[in-house]
Amino acid sequence: MKEIMAVIRMNKMNQTKKALADAGIPAFVAREGYGRGKGLVNQAVLEGAAAGNEEAIALLGTKGRLYPKRIVSIVVPDAQVKDVVTVLMSVNKTGQAGDGKIFVMPVSDSVRVRTGEDGDAAIV
Repeated sequence: MKEIMAVIRMNKMNQTKKALADAGIPAFVAREGYGRGKGLVNQAVLEGAAAGNEEAIALLGTKGRLYPKRIVSIVVPDAQVKDVVTVLMSVNKTGQAGDGKIFVMPVSDSVRVRTGEDGDAAIV
């Protein structure tokens, strides 16, 4: 089984929930987060700030700000990974910087607290 963690725009959360439910994936965890992509920071400004340049440090206050995001975490059997990633991509891809990232990570086990079921039985 795998955990799929998607960092998405705040305004895409409702569309993402609906698309996942329509695809048969109703269970997931979402939380608020803040972040920025590498394209939003000028490398020369970072180097200047590291060297102690006051102007560069002042620029980081505006250029290096963190943007609100949603972090969605979904655990699925291996066979569903491609389908979930496809759904997430179809809803969240605008072609603009800030569309987000999707990470796929291995999960060694899962246990449903209520019943004690484990493995894939605990997530389906």
